[in-house]
Amino acid sequence: MDQTTIAEQTTEFVNLMDRARELGRRRQATAVAKASGKDFSIVDAKTVANAYARAGVELARNPWAMLEFQMDLWKDSSRAWLGAWSGKGEDSKDRRFRDGRWNTDPLSRGLRDVHLAIEHSAERLLDSLPEGDKDSLRVRFYTRQLLSALSPSNYLALNPAARDRFLETEGRSLLDGFRNLLDDLERGEGRLDINMTDREAFEVGRDLATTPGQVIWQNDLMQLIHYAPLTPTQHKRPLIFVPPWINKYYIFDMKPENSLVRYMLEQGHSVFLISWVNPSKDHAEMSFEDYMRLGPLEALDVAGKATGESEFDILGFCIGGILVTATLAFMAAKGDRRIKTATTLATMVDFTDVGEIGVFIDRDRLTVLREHMAEKGYLENHHLQDMFSMIRENDLIWSFHVMNYLMGRKPPAFDLLYWNSDSTRLPAAMLLWYLEKIYIENGLRKPGHLTLDGTPIDISKIDIPFYVLATKEDHIAPWNSIYPTTGLLGGNTTFVLGGSGHIAGVINPPGKRPKYGYWTRADYPANPHEWLAGAEKHEGSWWPHWSAWIESHGDGEQVPAYQPGKGKLKAIEPAPGSYVRAD
Repeated sequence: MDQTTIAEQTTEFVNLMDRARELGRRRQATAVAKASGKDFSIVDAKTVANAYARAGVELARNPWAMLEFQMDLWKDSSRAWLGAWSGKGEDSKDRRFRDGRWNTDPLSRGLRDVHLAIEHSAERLLDSLPEGDKDSLRVRFYTRQLLSALSPSNYLALNPAARDRFLETEGRSLLDGFRNLLDDLERGEGRLDINMTDREAFEVGRDLATTPGQVIWQNDLMQLIHYAPLTPTQHKRPLIFVPPWINKYYIFDMKPENSLVRYMLEQGHSVFLISWVNPSKDHAEMSFEDYMRLGPLEALDVAGKATGESEFDILGFCIGGILVTATLAFMAAKGDRRIKTATTLATMVDFTDVGEIGVFIDRDRLTVLREHMAEKGYLENHHLQDMFSMIRENDLIWSFHVMNYLMGRKPPAFDLLYWNSDSTRLPAAMLLWYLEKIYIENGLRKPGHLTLDGTPIDISKIDIPFYVLATKEDHIAPWNSIYPTTGLLGGNTTFVLGGSGHIAGVINPPGKRPKYGYWTRADYPANPHEWLAGAEKHEGSWWPHWSAWIESHGDGEQVPAYQPGKGKLKAIEPAPGSYVRAD
């Protein structure tokens, strides 16, 4: 490295340190301001400490498990070191260590294999804790978080690829990584807001959410988009999309090649879609019932005025699917038969086993959350982002830590991760009711337990054809917890298991290169794993299967294509509308 380069990098480092000091001062001022308030964190140190204390008591009752852990750890660690230096160890398939240098460098290989041995031994030890116990779940979860953080891949001196890049760039990668870290801290206003994609590569309405249409209605909670037809005639029965309000609606309308909205338009459907508002303090008292009234129910009324039709198909995704299910139970109680088929994607209605999300939610945390939202009136968007990232910490936290900070690189453009980062706030009244009544009390599966607009609901009274999609690697709505829906609804249910996870398994369009595939089976035994053992796997996308299912439950009647803004309701503004662009 020449003297000029050293001088330039020294100056740059000094400037970065000035930024870091200023950021530290702002962070300290914010912390002082919050000290007397009701600040909220998804991780509660007291709850975690209590869980470990109780787990310690359980393990003390089983000294053989602790002795076996120590023996296994010593044996596996010794084998790992010997294998690394002798070249006889097995290569790891763990994605943290996929770079070939973890295999060729004996020291790196030894560190890797010892770390993996520790993880495996700890997992076996914690498996001796009581099953189904929330404290056991917390201990397993936070132990995994700690061990993931301690992986040698996360440290510059131990990661052979990061070390080599540091040497190859003559230190430039470290400066770039430091800059990336400061950028992420400044964007998060002191909170580490890890950049997962090239944020400059996408713009809503330019690269994403580009399917032509018109906003034909809006209220305090949503805009309703009616999309322009892509066929001269359309199925008589319009299709209404109900997205989650945890993120923006355009998960259904990403780039043209993976837009579910565009795909269904190409199949000859008339598509209406709800675009939820990003709530502010003004929406603090908006309830789950308001989301039902001003969402699906009003969308049905508006779509009826726009087309003159009285029968509809409906689809809901994630919490949007929960809203659809609850709305259908409400409509059943009222004798409202306008919806003829329903589809839910990655949607649980039975919360007996919620997976690792249960680590974060119980009545004690609900009390803290209520206090936190009392003044603001909403929950900030980053809390749910952090929670979902922790459930897949190696993919959604530590892989970007390595790329952004150790390697000094910028993440590539990825539309799904851009959408994932474009999350929304949640109004206090809706969130507190949802977490207590649906999540904690599991009210949807208890007939009459929930009342909407003064009407007790029972999802077993939903007797229309229902298409339920789960995805095999879903970390938010585990597929085996979605499967019980097959026995809870009153009508004919079709359950389909897609490959991949919560987002990629849903947004899996047909194409030249089939991706994840999906499984089907005509009958539904009580045990989900028994169902999967006898299910048939199909290659490619589930989208054509779903499209054919909807058509099989229609009468085949075609009508001249409905034109948005040409009927009784005039266009307010072009899609994607203004609600989706609001921060």
